[in-house]
Amino acid sequence: MDYLVFRLYGPLASWGEIAVGESRHTAAYPSKSALIGLLGAALGIRRDQDEAQVTLAQGYLFACNVLAPGSLMRDYHTTQVPDSVGKQVYRTRRDELMHGKDRLGTVLSSRDYRCDSHILVAVRACDNAPFSLEQLAEALQKPKFQLSLGRKACVLSAPLAPTVLPADHLQAAFAQYPYTAVLDSAEQQDRWLPAEPSRYYWEGEQTALMGDVELAGLQQLTRHDMPTSRRRWQFTRRQEWYWQEATA
Repeated sequence: MDYLVFRLYGPLASWGEIAVGESRHTAAYPSKSALIGLLGAALGIRRDQDEAQVTLAQGYLFACNVLAPGSLMRDYHTTQVPDSVGKQVYRTRRDELMHGKDRLGTVLSSRDYRCDSHILVAVRACDNAPFSLEQLAEALQKPKFQLSLGRKACVLSAPLAPTVLPADHLQAAFAQYPYTAVLDSAEQQDRWLPAEPSRYYWEGEQTALMGDVELAGLQQLTRHDMPTSRRRWQFTRRQEWYWQEATA
């Protein structure tokens, strides 16, 4: 089995959860919709290309190895925007403030971020995958659109370093990944990004992580992050597995 493994690191990341009212929460690791969005941006697939987006979502299985979940940060936002009543189209922020100044209203929201999260992602291609893992790796190296960690303001702060690896199972693929320190040296990384017991999240078979090894504390989770329409921001539920390594 071949896996495409790459890493995600940045000072800020935001992996959207179900949003209710003013609260915009974040998970501790990427949703499937976020990873599909990352691959789609790298390949140059736009949000309004529904068929291509759905094909991406159905063509690959994802797994995350959370090396460091990062600390939670909440930011309080106030934004002035004109209402959507009428036929006026605002193409820039200047248009909103100049031509829509009589219709401005204030929108309040609280947005959550993860600070210094560090995650490895593994991608497995299904039989109906529209692109090979090698093509995905090349796209991540030379993306068509800007890549981000959930929000456009959350920029990547380390190379993705996508690598295609043969392995018997997911944990072996993560272990074989040619990992390099995010900071200048391993000593600095141990100080500022101390290692924690790995947390694994994956979809597909229960045995995909470590084969037939019995995993104490294995859990099955439900997330509402399977995109059905990017244009309408519609998602459906999805099942995944979760397991954490025992502490020393």
